[in-house]
Amino acid sequence: MIHPDPKIFREYDIRGNADRDLSDATVYAIGKAYASLLKESGGKRVALGQDVRLSSPRIARSMEDALLASGVDVLDVGKVPTPLLYFSLFKLPVDGGIMITGSHNPAADNGIKMAIGKETIFGSAIQEIRKRTSFAPSTNGHPSRKGVRTNSPIRETYLSEMAANFGKLPLFHNRPLRVVLDCGNGTAGLVAQDLFSPLGIELHCLYQDPDGHFPHHHPDPTVPENLSDLIAHVKKNQADLGIAFDGDSDRIGVVTESGHILFGDQLLLLFAQQVLESRPGSVILSEVKASRILYDEVARMGGKPLMWKAGHSLIKAKMKETKAPLAGEMSGHIFFADRYYGYDDALYAGIRLLELLTHRQKTLSELLAPFPKAVSTPEIRRDSTDDRKFLVVSRLREILLQKNYTFSDIDGVRIDFSDGWGLVRASNTQPVLVLRFEGPTPQRRDAIQQEIEALLSEAEKTLPQTS
Repeated sequence: MIHPDPKIFREYDIRGNADRDLSDATVYAIGKAYASLLKESGGKRVALGQDVRLSSPRIARSMEDALLASGVDVLDVGKVPTPLLYFSLFKLPVDGGIMITGSHNPAADNGIKMAIGKETIFGSAIQEIRKRTSFAPSTNGHPSRKGVRTNSPIRETYLSEMAANFGKLPLFHNRPLRVVLDCGNGTAGLVAQDLFSPLGIELHCLYQDPDGHFPHHHPDPTVPENLSDLIAHVKKNQADLGIAFDGDSDRIGVVTESGHILFGDQLLLLFAQQVLESRPGSVILSEVKASRILYDEVARMGGKPLMWKAGHSLIKAKMKETKAPLAGEMSGHIFFADRYYGYDDALYAGIRLLELLTHRQKTLSELLAPFPKAVSTPEIRRDSTDDRKFLVVSRLREILLQKNYTFSDIDGVRIDFSDGWGLVRASNTQPVLVLRFEGPTPQRRDAIQQEIEALLSEAEKTLPQTS
């Protein structure tokens, strides 16, 4: 009987150390559990993809074996960015999909993202997978037929659709737009050249060769140090912008022509302005780490701003519920239901950004100039443990109530001040607390940070210490 570490079953995917947590036996049991859930929903055929991590082929094989043994047909889309797996749910005759990916986690980690129908599963459905995993060997009994495996490449279909939707972009100030892409040795390199070159831009690609060792830098564009090479090449090539992708290409990082890093909420604000012009009054969805400026400006532009929980599956479900045409997270997940399918695709978001610049004939700095300014920190990740991080947030909430602070607890605690805010939340993907602070000036931002960190330290000290 298999008893995987419960900690790998996270809010919206399964993730852990590839060797320790995702052994062949564990993955096989997870595959059998997923198959039982799929078949109960009437499904019998899934798309299966994998990223470029060194452990992904092994994990994909174990997953495929479990699905086939359960009588589920497998359409193998191969090594692809996660958005192409999502794309396959709309283009292939499948009832669900599985992506083997560790996203932006350390190179030794890996994970499993699962969809039933066209929607990724999360929350209670992930916990149902966990529960069934312990009984997976007998869950499906003896299917009347073994599943059939088919190679089903999706890359060319994706490239063709993007080329048809965007064509060749206008010139930028009477010349091709200059763009630097940092593929981070992840999955973006599998498609970047063929996806972006037909747009008629001047393209410079960094670290395009997929390599699960990630030899140049870790593929996580939310960490400023990981963008240093991109910034240097933007300046060297006098490029109009730089775009970076995470390991599985569902998160985007952007730097301006001067090398300034844009956070996800700033990027979402630019897209919101464009979307609201064609869809006035629409819901624009973001999460608890986003700037107050985003919500205020969406309202000013006639949209309906909505703050929700962080997490790609949670955001997609809320988008569907509210019929929002656009959503985004600080981490660089951007979701377009406007002219697209409503899932997070950093490659598509990158093209939409290039389209925006060439149609407006303005640089990123010029596009952002009219909006109010605030001073914020990047995401600060404070080491914790998977057990302790939620206890700390819960204790902090009690202290805030005792001291009459104003806060939201949609996801962690977001503490509001008249001129700023601060956030403390437990990450759903890593053993860390995620912090962010914003104020009108650096001094005020720092004061807010110091006040909240003092409260956080108080919360931590009043909990039992772990060994």
